[in-house]
This record gives sequence, structure tokens and C-alpha cells, in this order.
Amino acid sequence: MNWTRRHPVWVMTAAMLGLLLFLWGMALPLSLAPAPIGPAATQFAEGTRVTVALTVVAGVIGTVLGFLAGVGRLSKVRAVRWLSSFYVWLIRGTPLLLQILFVWLVVPTLLPGGIVLSDFACAVTALALNAGAYNAECVRAGILAVPPGQVEAARALGLSPLQIFQDIVFPQSLRVALPGLANNLASLVKDSSLAYAISVVELTMVGYRVQAESYQPVPVFLTSAVVYLILTTAFTTLTGALEQQMDRGTRRSEATA
Repeated sequence: MNWTRRHPVWVMTAAMLGLLLFLWGMALPLSLAPAPIGPAATQFAEGTRVTVALTVVAGVIGTVLGFLAGVGRLSKVRAVRWLSSFYVWLIRGTPLLLQILFVWLVVPTLLPGGIVLSDFACAVTALALNAGAYNAECVRAGILAVPPGQVEAARALGLSPLQIFQDIVFPQSLRVALPGLANNLASLVKDSSLAYAISVVELTMVGYRVQAESYQPVPVFLTSAVVYLILTTAFTTLTGALEQQMDRGTRRSEATA
């Protein structure tokens, strides 16, 4: 933790490089393990890469959706506020597995005939919608944490609403929202395992297939658990270092003010 606080940029770089090295090099050490892990090392590596792809793509889209919904819940326009609140209420009140199945089975029937969603796209859509609803609450809490007096002072100085949001509200609200957003990202790594229900060949699906062929669930699921622990540790380290970097930047700005 001290190293993260003192050198956040180096920690972020190390976390990203370590994750990339792990993704593209994990098959080698796994191949040295006894059966059933060794013969399935390539499958585990490919499944892990799919898991990370699901997390990153859904995480980026979910962050954008969460930002829009969080701001929308505080909008002065009643229709926007109602629509954002309804989205958050609906997604947070229904199981993620049900949402994945709904996107996979129902949404394609509502699309024009020429549009076909892959299993991966369906999983990303459902995961992003789910993450967006939870991120919206983090964003809303961050915005509400900004002292109203600062906003009123900015208005008195003649700043436009866009300038107020960019220069005052957004930087401070991001500091408050970031820990919650980071926690949601770590949860998304694990939630992506539900994509196995619609035949996406990610880490959990690979583990299920290998244990079904070998009838050895203990080593298979222990291996899967270790991989998930490594992935969540990499993502939480990355986001934690980002949070420390933002804190350092804020303290530096306050010191020079």
C-alpha cells in the first residue's frame, strides 16, 4: 500500500503489464501441471482472455451508461430523471442471470432481420446494462458530495453550467465515486462468469467443460478460482493506484492554491 501511495503511476503500469503478461503467458506454466489442467492449459488461457474482454468492454460501456444515468437522475427535466430512475430500479431489482437470458433470447426477436447478435455481444450488453445501473448510484453519490456552496460561487462568478461541471463538479465527484466504480469493476470480473449460461466460452465455461470430461472438479475449479483471484487483484491494484494518483494531484493543486 505504501508503494502504491508513493508511486501510483509505476504501480498502474506494472499492473497493466503484469495483466498482459499473465494473459498471454499463463498457458506455459499451466501446461506443466498434471492432468486435467496441463492438457487444457490453452483452453484456460483462451477462456481467461475472453473473461477479460467481457470485463473491459462491458466495464467501459457500463461506465458511460452509469455516468449518463447518474447525471440523469439529478436532471431538472422530469422525463430524463424518471427514465434514469426507472432504468436503475429495473436493473438493480432483477437478477443478472435473468438479464443475460433476456438479452440473449428476447432482444434478437425485437431487432430487424439483418441484425444478428453474437453470444459475446449479448453477454456484453447485459453486463454493461447491469454495471451501468450500479455505477449510476456511485456517480450520483459523487455529484451530491460536492458542496453546493462551490457551485453557487461559480455561478456568481459567471461560469456556464458546462464550465461548472467540468472544472468543479466532475473532478470532485470522481474522487468520491472512484472507489465504488472500482468495486463494481472487480465485481464485473466475477459476474462475467454468468456468461457461461449462454454458451460464451469464458473461464467458468472452460472449467465446467474440463471437469465434465475429467470428472476431477477439485483441481479444475481451484485453478479457475486462482485465475479469478489474479484478475481481480490486477484490476483492484490498477484502480487503487489510479485513486492514489488522483489524490496526489488534488493535494498538489491545493498546496499551490
